[in-house]
Amino acid sequence: MQEDLAKLQGSWTLHALELEGQEMPPMGGIEIAGSRFTSIGMGHEYAGTVEIDDSAKPKRFDMVFTEGPEAGNRNCGIYELDGDTWKICLNMHGKDRPRSFASKRGSGNAVEIFHRGAVPDGPPPVETPSGDGELVGEWAMVNAWQAGHPLDPRMVQTGRRITTATHTTTYFGKQVFLNAEYTTDPLQSPKTIDLSANGKTQLGIYDVAGDTMKICFSAPGKPRPTDYETRPGDGRTSAVWKRA
Repeated sequence: MQEDLAKLQGSWTLHALELEGQEMPPMGGIEIAGSRFTSIGMGHEYAGTVEIDDSAKPKRFDMVFTEGPEAGNRNCGIYELDGDTWKICLNMHGKDRPRSFASKRGSGNAVEIFHRGAVPDGPPPVETPSGDGELVGEWAMVNAWQAGHPLDPRMVQTGRRITTATHTTTYFGKQVFLNAEYTTDPLQSPKTIDLSANGKTQLGIYDVAGDTMKICFSAPGKPRPTDYETRPGDGRTSAVWKRA
């Protein structure tokens, strides 16, 4: 067994995640046993083999998926190992191996930082939907886009939104991504929604048809969107949700 592979044995908790230039809520982790890896707490279970080359500069790390939604795919990456901190940069699209620890828009790269230790167990935070309104309830994410780029399907599969009459919370796995008060004006066309969180306001639009909701927000301080498209550099987020 290679020296670094021996050091990687055991459980690692995801501490930070940047996907195509956007910071994302870290969730779950990974367990290495021999040359096998298994994801923990990332929605679907992902498993396969790891291939490393600790003599390369930068060191190389590949994930070959054999189980889960990514079965048959290979993600090529690079890594740094410093004691109990493990930093990797992977190309999520199976394209060229990253040359540096960067995740620019359109690159398909994700930079992940793990800390040694078991993934904390326990149920995600629970909020009870209450009140009246077409947005009230629990919603499961179907698709999402940020500034013209689709959100990683592995993130989408863990996304959920719980909304009361005045408050909405978005979770990815066990992590709270958004915790905000909101107001709507369903008489506008398109219908409008304003979020307020951490002293910032985001302007958006929404539509509910049966059990499906689509929603789009501009970046804080930017004008309200007029459609549900996101484009490179516009800072918008757009998502489709299904009532759970």
